[in-house]
Amino acid sequence: MQCVRAWRSLNSLCRVAHHRAWKRSQSHAAAARLDLSGIYPPIATPFTAKEDVDYQKLEENLQKYAKIPFKGLVVQGSNGEYPYLTVEERVEVVRMVKQSLPAGRLLIAGSGCESTRATIQLTQKMAAAGADAVLVVTPCFYKGKMDSRALIHHFTKLADSSPVPVVLYSVPANTGLELPLDAVVELSQHPNILGVKDSGGDITRIGLIVHKTKAWDFQVLAGSAGFLMAAYCVGAVGGVCALANVLGQELCELERLCVSGRWEEARVLQQRLIEPNAAVTRKLGVPALKQAMEWFGFHGGSCRSPLQPLTEAESQQLRRDFSSNGWL
Repeated sequence: MQCVRAWRSLNSLCRVAHHRAWKRSQSHAAAARLDLSGIYPPIATPFTAKEDVDYQKLEENLQKYAKIPFKGLVVQGSNGEYPYLTVEERVEVVRMVKQSLPAGRLLIAGSGCESTRATIQLTQKMAAAGADAVLVVTPCFYKGKMDSRALIHHFTKLADSSPVPVVLYSVPANTGLELPLDAVVELSQHPNILGVKDSGGDITRIGLIVHKTKAWDFQVLAGSAGFLMAAYCVGAVGGVCALANVLGQELCELERLCVSGRWEEARVLQQRLIEPNAAVTRKLGVPALKQAMEWFGFHGGSCRSPLQPLTEAESQQLRRDFSSNGWL
């Protein structure tokens, strides 16, 4: 009897292991096929006057983005105000975007949470809602304990179970934590970890990541338009840029110039983008991005509380940063 029970137990374990291996192989094959190269706007989330998600205005933004040659969209990233949305709202926004996305464009969904368990659960929901890949920010509430060992464990456990490829996300301005280089290099060897979005702006670091991970076909995305050309120079394949919500056509043109080696033209365009980009990111943040979107014919609107609209002085500074570079 004990032998029979042992055999049944072993048989069950083998079936589970086979199923898990099959799931990983499917996801890993997808990771191998997915080409991230190109420009992605990390889209903003419009809200109504009562701070509900405004799906009608979101749809109208999506129709306009469909006319710009983006590689895809990043949904529920930092500029989507994901920390202020419920899990249900985050998933519903992804589902709605997927329904409107033109064929052939990628949908990368932000699924990062503070715990590994919650991140795995949300990643599975994002995949079910239509995400082609997930963008996963570093956990940061206990940032003093988020060393390489903890982060490698977190992302490896996620990648082992994720039904879609994983893109790492390092954004020290928001998290107070930079994903360590040694962790990036080790994680790049996981077959279901596709690349990294690096928003830190350290070009030597980006170049080093490209250099140290090239054996594993690891893809690096610049996390800001302010250093997009420089990132291309050291081997990045594209960018997830807040400014693309406003000047999407121009960011795609900068990508085209860099990829075709027209560096002098690229330099001129890049210089005109530096001040507007700084204004809608590190200087004035999401409220500035949303205001600029309104100026350029998109729905930005108000942020969800506690984020506040720009002061009059901040709004004037934002306008100067765009107009002095010929955009307004």
